[in-house]
Amino acid sequence: MLIRRHAVRTFSIVMMVMAAQLVSGQDYPNKTVRMVTGGDPGGGNDTISRIIMPGLSNSLGQLVIVDNRQSAIIGDILSKAPPDGYTLCITGGTFLIGPLMMKKMPYDPEKDFITITVVSTEPTVLAVHSSVAANSVKELIALAKAKPGVLNYATTGSGGIAHLSGALFAHMADINIVRVPYKGGGAAVLGLISGETQMAFNSTSSVAPHIKSGKLRALAVSSSKPSVLVPGVPPVAASGLPGYESLGITGIWVPAKTPDAVINRLNREVVRVLNQPDVKEKLLNLGQEIVADTPQQAAAWIKADLAKWRKLNKEAGIKAD
Repeated sequence: MLIRRHAVRTFSIVMMVMAAQLVSGQDYPNKTVRMVTGGDPGGGNDTISRIIMPGLSNSLGQLVIVDNRQSAIIGDILSKAPPDGYTLCITGGTFLIGPLMMKKMPYDPEKDFITITVVSTEPTVLAVHSSVAANSVKELIALAKAKPGVLNYATTGSGGIAHLSGALFAHMADINIVRVPYKGGGAAVLGLISGETQMAFNSTSSVAPHIKSGKLRALAVSSSKPSVLVPGVPPVAASGLPGYESLGITGIWVPAKTPDAVINRLNREVVRVLNQPDVKEKLLNLGQEIVADTPQQAAAWIKADLAKWRKLNKEAGIKAD
């Protein structure tokens, strides 16, 4: 009987020590960390993950692996993962925004995740085909009002930044422009270059060569302030549509209920990696502007961003394809 009581007491002590270590983060990490990302291998999210991965492995002292999955399921994967810091998700905000446009999703974007940090933001460029008779945002809006339903804008899938930027623009400007969805960003740019569509909000890297060649004309950038990625191009908000802002957000998330100590450790190490000069340069070359904020700042940002898109969805009735 004494032996049994001693064993129970010893087990309880071990469990208490393990729990204390988890809460304090002292024992984290002690095994491989999985970084789930969405999109095609070699695509934007995958590339960003692999830029961050080596430095994060060194900082944590454990192997970090990239697990590339279909964008549509990574939110479901993360919501069902144990809240222990060994499953991270690095992706754009689409997996948060997507559920706002769908009736049923297996997760709640605001209740089931905690943001470790906003890694970076990506402004888009409002570009038009060279044949479009508009040299500014004001002129483009006037043209669209004069010809309702005639101008088309190219996008990728529902909930992506190209889609949302165009929908927000149309709603705020009170114009009727027609969305033309393409299977990928490359196809959307080709559609714009060919004149199949007349305008689009595309990534800086995808349209820069065509703007330089004269096939496309850059009217504005979607960030609220001028971007170093497109020098000399004014913000939409300052050139015809006050209050406009639309940014692609890449962040790192973990399941809700992950211990604070683990969240803070991950934030500290990720921010350290993001502030390394070579990492900054590589992300800037991808059209990404580093943010690297705290979990609290990230949570406030995501909350405000979701509120904006929820309002747009309610007022404009944006739906999934």
